[in-house]
Amino acid sequence: MPLLTALRGVLARVGRAMVFNVAGVLLQLLPLLLLVEPWLVFATGALTAVQRRRFASLAGVDIPLLPVAQRRPTLRGAMNWLRSGGTWRQLAYHLLMGPLVSCGTVVTVVLWAWGAFAGTALVWMWGVPPEQRLKFLETSTEAVYINASGFAALLAATWLTLVLVRIDTRAALALLGPSLTEQLTRRVEDLTESRAGAVDAADTERRRIERDLHDGAQQRLVSLAVNLGIARATLTDLPDEARQVIDQAHREAKEAIDELNNLVRGLHPAVLDDRGLDAALSGIAARGPLPVRLRVDVPRRLAPTVEAVAYFTVSEALANITKHAPEASRADVTVEIRDGRLRVTVADDGPGGADPAHGSGLAGLARRAASVDGAFSISSPAGGPTVITVELPCAVSP
Repeated sequence: MPLLTALRGVLARVGRAMVFNVAGVLLQLLPLLLLVEPWLVFATGALTAVQRRRFASLAGVDIPLLPVAQRRPTLRGAMNWLRSGGTWRQLAYHLLMGPLVSCGTVVTVVLWAWGAFAGTALVWMWGVPPEQRLKFLETSTEAVYINASGFAALLAATWLTLVLVRIDTRAALALLGPSLTEQLTRRVEDLTESRAGAVDAADTERRRIERDLHDGAQQRLVSLAVNLGIARATLTDLPDEARQVIDQAHREAKEAIDELNNLVRGLHPAVLDDRGLDAALSGIAARGPLPVRLRVDVPRRLAPTVEAVAYFTVSEALANITKHAPEASRADVTVEIRDGRLRVTVADDGPGGADPAHGSGLAGLARRAASVDGAFSISSPAGGPTVITVELPCAVSP
């Protein structure tokens, strides 16, 4: 039983392969008849679609679609399409590899026919009329040889059928589908889109957290601080110990409000959404511990993600100046659109020597810029000044 099951599986596989190959021969007749005329090369797209259907339905092989070539009804559009590598790969399959595989299939059909005829010679020899049987019996040795050649032809036909399927499949994947360069290009585009989606989703989530904290926990803390302030002002007959507890609770509530304000501002400042990049950066410059000269020349609103990256770049760069260059007396921040990109420059007159390889803050700025296909550079020679430059894609807000 296991042997019969295995044999049945092999026969089914060979049968499907033979149907696949014969269908390829029939389909190949059309390209050979059509593509003999040069102007009919424009039928390659339809022929490729038919071949893709054959591979998907009969062989279970999905051939990826080629990038859509621009084929406008102009001479330039036609020339661009003809210069496309995909066009000539398709022609190579339809006019070269397809006919070669079809020729192999014809040989396979002949082998199957001979194997079926010769492999049963000893059987049908006994089915001839009795008066003719003696002629075959006199040459029974030859009949055995013919029968053996039939079995050999059947084995060769089985092997060649499966080999032709593999050859045809590899040729179709290489010639009818996108090249390795096109696949890598498409992969890069898909990864770029998915990364942009992840960045947008993260930014949206930060906005949601900022709103929840601002409208929820922050308002509750403000209400608590107000109630504690009222209690401290009105309950004058309490013992000193109780008044001290109320005073301490009131101070801690206000400190918690300040910390929560800084946390909310660090997640996503509401002023950035409401009034834009200029107003948000002005707030950073005003809160800084050292004088900041700010110049923002952005005449239009940009994409929220780009504005958020620019905002946090300036915020983190100024924080790094305060932390690592306390000798600096001032900082210059310039945000402008140049050559179609948003350029953010933060400079200070500190001692210099900043190295992205030895600081997580600068490395974080580089990663933040790269998340939106931006570029990060730093110049910080010994003795200063330190200049951080970030260029971001100038996507317009929808």
